[in-house]
Amino acid sequence: MRFLLSIVCVSFFFSTEIQAQNSADCRTAIPVCADAPIMGYADGSGAIDDFDPEVIIETGCLEKGSVSNANIENNTSWFVFRAGTEGQVGFDLEALPVSGSGTPTAEWDFAVYGPDVSCVDVSSGAVEPIRCNYEVNTTRFTGLGVNPEDGKAGVPSITQNLNTYDEYLDVLPGELYYILINNFNTNFDEEREPFMLTFTGNSVKANQKTALDCTLRDEFLGLDITACEGDPDIPLIALNSPAGPNFTNVAWTVDYDDDGVIDAPLGSGPSATEIAVSSPNSGRYYVAITTDEGTIIEDDILITYYGIPVLDRVETLNTNLSLDPDMNNIEVFVDGDGEYEYAINEGEFQDDAVFNDVPPGINTVIINDKNGCGTTEAIEFLVVGYPKFFTPNNDGANDTWNIKGIETLTDPVVFVFDRYGKLLAQLSTGTDWDGTLNGNLLPSSTYWFRLEYGEQENNIEVAKLTKAHFALKR
Repeated sequence: MRFLLSIVCVSFFFSTEIQAQNSADCRTAIPVCADAPIMGYADGSGAIDDFDPEVIIETGCLEKGSVSNANIENNTSWFVFRAGTEGQVGFDLEALPVSGSGTPTAEWDFAVYGPDVSCVDVSSGAVEPIRCNYEVNTTRFTGLGVNPEDGKAGVPSITQNLNTYDEYLDVLPGELYYILINNFNTNFDEEREPFMLTFTGNSVKANQKTALDCTLRDEFLGLDITACEGDPDIPLIALNSPAGPNFTNVAWTVDYDDDGVIDAPLGSGPSATEIAVSSPNSGRYYVAITTDEGTIIEDDILITYYGIPVLDRVETLNTNLSLDPDMNNIEVFVDGDGEYEYAINEGEFQDDAVFNDVPPGINTVIINDKNGCGTTEAIEFLVVGYPKFFTPNNDGANDTWNIKGIETLTDPVVFVFDRYGKLLAQLSTGTDWDGTLNGNLLPSSTYWFRLEYGEQENNIEVAKLTKAHFALKR
């Protein structure tokens, strides 16, 4: 268990600093760039915990606290930046006193995720941070690169190395990175605590305005969000705009169908600085901010809610009852528009909803929502097909033969023949062939069958016929 150290520090503020509201949710991370230091606050663990405290107890070097109601996140803030140029990027995270003078009460840790990962992968533990720090801070600084207070260079995080700096990032243009800033301080009074975030590195030194793509900051509502039905409300904050608090009016609207037509106003006025989007209200949300100078600043964000997958149907494609007698191909259809992956018969998940050569008879499918919104139980489905062989040796396995799933067909009849066309058996629902004729065992050989049944096509009953062969093995 770590103990929070009291550290005396001298704080200073930059005249060009940017004020940033807190975002405790990776999905609403605040877009930032490197053209000015960022004055940030963390004011409690927020309404959304990105890391389920019952599931994710570690991510990189960060760990869940020893307090029963603790989590990896405590008094957190999330930022996102997009690299503008190739080069080296780091940052200094400076602890500031609450009152502007005195001793900081926060001990800041951090984790950096990227490049180009999703918040779903972050919160599920599917990806680990590429830089982090969870050490006891003996200076008021932590970050990536070189500590400006003691000149100590960053090294990869190893528990108890006591180095509060990790290595610089080597970035490429367009890459997206998320920064989690976390206050280890175990007070749960939700009192805002300040910090200063300043980007460093050779690309930043070369040009602060291009090292990180400052146009991302214009997307102050954040990047488009995928959420799960039943999630807590998602806050959208106008105060993260480039205008900051310097505005005379804020107006919110929504296009629920994302078809370019505004469906409803959601509030306006100088005090309408924040709205909460509730499940399952998917849509594109717009804000128009009128600044003190009369300029209009606008942004929009698409929020899409997904539910637990619901199986619509499983269709049999090109089976032995139609085109290809040697393949049982199926396609899985889901009631929903999420991003899914599929597994049948306890196999590996795949993105393709089509499976080839599925065994005839009862099978199972599991559907997983790739946005993290849930996984179905194993669902049974039937493939109408025939075994390619049977072994009537009274061992309890494959002793008889018939069409699997024949009971689902309309008026089915199966005729079994030998190679010379002699009729050996006539089968229907509930009757199987045991490999005999008039009580006599027939030899191992290839046998033929003809299946006749009815099928609906355009609401008309159509007679169907298929022929194929199978093997009797003794």
